[in-house]
Amino acid sequence: MAKYPELPADLQKELRETAEAIVRDGHGLLAADESTGTMAKRFDKAGIENTEESRRAYRELLFTSPQDIPQSISAVILFHETLYQKTKQGVPFVEILKQRNIIPGIKTDKGVVKLSCTHGETTTQGLDDLDKRCAQYYKDGCRFSKWRHTLYIGPLTPSAVAIQENANVLARYASICQANGLVPIVEPEVMTDGDHDLETCEQVTTDVLVAVYKALRDHHVYLEGSLLKVNMSLPGADCKKEYTPQDVADATVRCLSRSVPAAVPGVVFLSGGQSELDSTNHLDLINKTPGRKPWQLSFSYGRALQASCLSAWKGEQENTAAAQAVFATRAKMNGLAASGKYEKGEDTTGGAGDSLYVAKHAY
Repeated sequence: MAKYPELPADLQKELRETAEAIVRDGHGLLAADESTGTMAKRFDKAGIENTEESRRAYRELLFTSPQDIPQSISAVILFHETLYQKTKQGVPFVEILKQRNIIPGIKTDKGVVKLSCTHGETTTQGLDDLDKRCAQYYKDGCRFSKWRHTLYIGPLTPSAVAIQENANVLARYASICQANGLVPIVEPEVMTDGDHDLETCEQVTTDVLVAVYKALRDHHVYLEGSLLKVNMSLPGADCKKEYTPQDVADATVRCLSRSVPAAVPGVVFLSGGQSELDSTNHLDLINKTPGRKPWQLSFSYGRALQASCLSAWKGEQENTAAAQAVFATRAKMNGLAASGKYEKGEDTTGGAGDSLYVAKHAY
């Protein structure tokens, strides 16, 4: 059998150390990579005008929040626009994050396009110029990247072709990122849209992850220098059957144990439309669930870290301190949950218990 060349040892070391730093104990990621269109929807709900300046001011609020934020946030996923924005004093956001020992990363996918001859399924685009973009992003201070694809559960979906196509695209993305010094976060998301039960989500997610890691192996991706971002095993948003939080934790751990290699340093969960409280509680229970878990299990939350913060801010400068305090609380609670040390009931104020589900959610 042919022996394929590996990444240089010094590059492997850099990738591995970055990946491990992102998922160090008690830390997780802030997903601040919402597109301009997605920010418009979030701002509209909060009564905020969606302008470049309002987006900049909001991201500054997050990145300059109280000094204890780095105790629970290890990295931030940025949108292209945000990567090149600055504070009101003219300091680049990337420098602000670095000064706080928070690792900057970048969303690299360019959204989805339809897969022909399927039941409305999609694949993610952006590979054509990815090598060039990754090289530039590394020069501009990023040390990791993220690429998302989505799969829906239905009578005829996800199809084998959609699973395989998206697995191969994720693998190609990951190999290109690593060649340019960026730790790839691979994000295959099984959406909560539908009335499927928890058991179906667990099975589909397992099948998807098995395909993804087969593709990553085929493309010679260095697993020790990569991370997985994935959904928890949850029932569909319209499912009538009730499950306990422990049911979710058990199914999620079982799914990962059957599909994710031990070489992967960490798994970070997306919130998937869960409320802020449910996202934190489920993560905590996942970490407390007995069993062999060779990876760090943490969070990469957008809405579940920001929803209450945005509602508190309302686009008004005088609300900045109050909004930052709300954000700091959510970050702290999730940091505790990432270590299995969260005590439910400490943070039930405001709208933290409200569902954040959005049908066919796109970033």
